[in-house]
Amino acid sequence: MRNDPQTPADLPLPEDHDAVDSALDGSPNNGPVTRPLGVFVVTVVVGLEALALGVLGVWSIFSLLTQPSYSLASSIFLTVLLLGLAAGLAAVAVNAFKGLRWTRSAAFVWQLLMVAIAVPALLEGQVLLGLVLLVPPLAVAYFLFTPKVVAFSLRTAAEDSQEGEGKLL
Repeated sequence: MRNDPQTPADLPLPEDHDAVDSALDGSPNNGPVTRPLGVFVVTVVVGLEALALGVLGVWSIFSLLTQPSYSLASSIFLTVLLLGLAAGLAAVAVNAFKGLRWTRSAAFVWQLLMVAIAVPALLEGQVLLGLVLLVPPLAVAYFLFTPKVVAFSLRTAAEDSQEGEGKLL
């Protein structure tokens, strides 16, 4: 009985794989890993979204300390939520740049939430706000599924640490 590969990373590479795939196969004479443009776009957009959430979290702390609130518990929860989301998105951005595969799903889910916020803004007539909230998530969602970004992100943390040490798997 033949055991079929369970993940795309276990599939053998075709003969005509491009430069990204050859840089990912772990051979030490390939030089540094080349990141596709989509990885930079995903990293920058998710990083800017994390920064925006961090700024909102700090602003929420400032307003919590200087202005009266209707519910102190709700204000604290919102502040913790904003700062936690900012930290999580920052981790996604850093690890997406490294090429770890788990970041694609996390980034995609966040972009879907951003689209869910942008569409009502567009429907209410706030075109500029709606486009600012809609265009970057659409770009990230597009680049997350391009073949080069998918191939780049098929590495695991163990493969990444092995590559950093110059060892083969």
